[in-house]
Amino acid sequence: MKLYIKYMVSLRCKLMVKQELERLGLHHTVLDLGMVEILENISSKQHDQLKANLLKSGLELLDDKRTILIERIKNLIIEMIHYSDELPNVNYSDYISEKLGYDYTYLSNIFSEVKGTTIQQFIILHKIEKVKELMLYDELNLTEISYKLHYSSVAHLSNQFKKVTGLSPTFYKHLKEKRKINLENL
Repeated sequence: MKLYIKYMVSLRCKLMVKQELERLGLHHTVLDLGMVEILENISSKQHDQLKANLLKSGLELLDDKRTILIERIKNLIIEMIHYSDELPNVNYSDYISEKLGYDYTYLSNIFSEVKGTTIQQFIILHKIEKVKELMLYDELNLTEISYKLHYSSVAHLSNQFKKVTGLSPTFYKHLKEKRKINLENL
């Protein structure tokens, strides 16, 4: 039986879900971001208890099919951008459609209707967060980051970065370094 969980977007969230399942005596075969597959049929009492316990941790057990599909889309994008070593070499629309088994237009329409933003905008926001993360670690230069995240050029990455954050990547990096210096002077 598959259960879908909203806000389950990190390894720490997965650990919390695993602990709650163990507490209720439920065994899982798969535990992915936003989804857990359990071996047993879950009783309504266990379902309600799991729902209440997850809610205390800031997670939400989902029941509505549209909401479940939206969470699956979001979790797939988050996993693809933040937890994969390499982004797929195909169009994101093809990748999402293939992974979820739905027509991309259908997924896109539902996502936009429910979230008030497009899947593409959601992807861009997460790619910019990944850029910030990579800049923070200071292991890659902007050219390497743009290549890693499949931007057509550094200029394209810089334009998107500025559109989302209001800052150029260079200025953002300068702010980061300035904060670091200020912390060292404390």
